[in-house]
Parts: sequence; C-alpha cells; structure tokens
Amino acid sequence: MGMSHSSEAPRRAYALDALRGLAILGMILSGQLPFGEKALPAWMYHAQVPPPDHKWVATLPGITWVDLVFPFFLFALGAAIPLALTRRLKQGESKSKLALFIAGRGLLLAFFALYVQAIRPYVISEHPSIATWLIALLGFALLFPVLARLPDWSADIPVGTRRHRHRSERNIGAPWAAAWRWGIRGGGWVGVLALLALLRYPDGSGFSLNRSDIIIVVLANMAVFGTVAWWATRDNLLLRLGVLGVLAAIRLSNMPQPIEGWVSDLWRWSPVPWVYRLYYLQYLFIVVPGTIAGDLLLRWMQGEADGGPAVPCGRETWSLPRFGAVASLMLCLVVVLVVGLKARWLVATTGTAFALCALAWWLMSRPATATERLFRALFNWAVYWLVLGLFLEPYEGGIKKDKATMSYYFVTAGCAICLLIALSILIDVFRRRRWVQLLVENGQNPMIAYAGINNLVIPLLALTGANRLLAALTTTPWLGFARGAIITLLLALSVSFFTKRGCFWRT
Repeated sequence: MGMSHSSEAPRRAYALDALRGLAILGMILSGQLPFGEKALPAWMYHAQVPPPDHKWVATLPGITWVDLVFPFFLFALGAAIPLALTRRLKQGESKSKLALFIAGRGLLLAFFALYVQAIRPYVISEHPSIATWLIALLGFALLFPVLARLPDWSADIPVGTRRHRHRSERNIGAPWAAAWRWGIRGGGWVGVLALLALLRYPDGSGFSLNRSDIIIVVLANMAVFGTVAWWATRDNLLLRLGVLGVLAAIRLSNMPQPIEGWVSDLWRWSPVPWVYRLYYLQYLFIVVPGTIAGDLLLRWMQGEADGGPAVPCGRETWSLPRFGAVASLMLCLVVVLVVGLKARWLVATTGTAFALCALAWWLMSRPATATERLFRALFNWAVYWLVLGLFLEPYEGGIKKDKATMSYYFVTAGCAICLLIALSILIDVFRRRRWVQLLVENGQNPMIAYAGINNLVIPLLALTGANRLLAALTTTPWLGFARGAIITLLLALSVSFFTKRGCFWRT
C-alpha cells in the first residue's frame, strides 16, 4: 500500500532552489580546478577546452558535467519566472508597473555584469597586492546597500505594542523606514559609482562598457526576454512553443554559417552591443522549457493540480521504493547522457537513454496525487526535450557548449528536468531537505555566491596567507581538485551565513 504524501503542497519549491544552488556552486568549482601541468582528466573541464593546453577546439564534440552547470542555472531562472510574476499579477499590478519591473531587473543585472568584472582582483591588477585585495573586499561590501532587500522596519513591529502606538502617535512609522531605505540605497550607489570612477587597470584605462561578465550579460537578456515571453504567452502554451519555432528559424538561418540577407543583418545588429545581441536569445531554448516547468510547479504549489480528492478512488499512491527508483533513474539518465556523448558512444547512449525513459515512464504510470502528477508531467517534457536534442545531435558536428549547438540546448534542458525531479523526490517525498540545505541556501542567494568567490573568499584567503598554504598542499591534480572543493565549500558556507540571516540580493 502506498503513502499519501501530497495532501499539503509546500509553499516554496525547494528543489528548484537546490537545483539553482547546485548550478552556481558547480560554476564556482569549475573555475577553481587546476590547469596546466597539474590538470585533471578531460572530463573535468569544458569539453571544447581540454587539458593540458585548455585551448578552444571548435571541432571537438561532447559535453561534461562542467557544461551542465550554466544551462541548469538558466533553466532555474526560467522556472522561477511564473512563480515570481504570478504573485505580482495576483496583486493587481498594472502592465506599466510590470514592464518597469522587468526592465529594471534587466538593467540591474546589466550593471552587475559591468561591476563584478570591474572589481575582480585579477582584473584590477595582474599581480594583486594587499591594496588590491582590500579594494576587492570594498567592492563586494558596497553591493549590499545596492542589491540587498532592505526590510520595512515599521512592518516588523507588532500591532498594539507600546512601540507601535508610539510610532503611530508621532507618525514616524513608514516615512522613517522609507527614508532609511532610500538613504542606504542612495549611499550604496554613490559608493559603487565612485569606486568605478576611481579604479584604474593595468593598461591605464578606467571604467569601460566593454569590460563586463558575459555570463551575467546573458542572464540579463534571459531575465528580460524570458519574462516577456512568459508574460505574453502565459495562457497559451502553443504560442510559447511557437516563439521557439521562430527563434529556431532565425538560428538555423545563421548557424553554422550565416546566409547573407535581412535575417543575418538582424542577427548581427545591436543598438547596445555591450549588453544585447540577438545571438544571446538562443538561450531561450533552455529558459522557455524552464518556464513550462515553472507553470507546473506553480499549479502544484497552489494545490490546483489535484482537481479533486488527494487520492482518486480506486488508485494507490506510489510507494517510497518506487519513488526511490524514479529518482535513481533520473540521475542515471543524466550520467548516461553526459558520459556517452563525451565518449561518442552515440548509438549505445541513445538506445540506453530511450530504454531508461521507457522504464521511468512505466514507473510513473497511473499517478494518483498532485505530487505524482507533477513528476509525470515534468518527465513527459523531459523526454520531449531529450528526444529533440538527441535527434539534433549530428547537426553542427555533434553536441557542443562552445559554440552552443541546438542539441546542447535541448539535451541540457531535459537533464535539468530530470535532476529537478530527483531533488524534489528527495526533498518533498523523503523529507530530506537538510541533506541539501546548503544547496538550497546558495540557490536562494546565487548572486552573493557569484560575486563572493572573487571578492570575498579569495581576498580573505590571500590576506590571511591561507592561499599559500593551500597552494603548497596542491602537489597532484586531485589534491588541486581538493583545494578547489575547499574554496567552494568556504564560499557556500559564507553564502549560507547571509541567507540564514535574511540578507538577500535582489537580482
């Protein structure tokens, strides 16, 4: 007999936070791996930049675990869009206010892309000194008043208490709170702009729009265009898929070799090339599948997936061993695809992947509860994206991250859904959130993690001399990996510290 496990839908999709946390920490770890003579095996790096030279090889197909972390983050970004905007829509926000919110989010991320690149120690100086490390720490600290979600202190005071009555009588509640918030925010902006104006770089130049973090630039584009795409098609899934069809037509007209004409002109044209290029919109092939998963998560969280009793008459819920088997299959599917596509065992990999999908489909048959129906619906979409990606694998010379192929977008989107299902089973069915709590806390605060590695952890290690100790211990490639893992763990614990204290960055 099965167990009823979804009578109450959770208020937050912690599995999505965990997926985002895994992605951001995976990005950090991949940047801390040893290079050169002490390099690890090729599967520990981007497939197209293998050791020992780590030079881009355009004709080398395949993917590794490192090639999954960025699309997983993009997928999580897309899945979060329905959750965030639906709340605003239900609050009755006007279209103009929503448009300003979307544009403001994009501009804030664009600024973040410029700023984090400008304050990185090894960008400021090729040989950082104590002053360089201190400037890097200052740059990190200045982001808190700019990006932190500042509390409305008046709202924290219980109604009816002496302190609440005192503030009400003197009319100093919300106005004082607003003044403090604007003052802190304004002071932060003055600080970051002053720092950008004063910084000088090894070539003698100062601030430049051409000096930015390309990953955050892509995220800014996805935050804007992905949100607009969902907003315009939130009640019409077919239209949303149609957006991908149009984007695919533009993409196929320009890759791998552009065909001269108005479509290629549109592909190359940009009014603000430092922040927008039509090329970046290819990543909607990952973000839009994320929004579809987000719609499913939203209905599940709101309890709308039930459509009746928690357990329909005549049906049993899945047993815990069955859930465990589903989670294991989801993980196996991701491993098989990554290993097989990297090794170029194409026929065996495709056949094995389809067999695993068939077995998982059988295990997820006859869903009885909202949670079970959620997993079945997510898995159906995972199969669709994986099949699409695997049939596109021969196109463009095989799956690649650099330059990203059509197969890469869809395969990684499918893998992201598989991992989301596995994490959700662990968290929401087996109630083992504490096992991945560190991932959840980093997923809820990803921008602190992204900036913190270069402007918090690395400077503190350098100033304390701990970096020299870690370097002395790195005598073999795998000890180098251990060093990177330690640094990544220190960052994760730092982000957890801020998250537990309610300090979140708005981006």
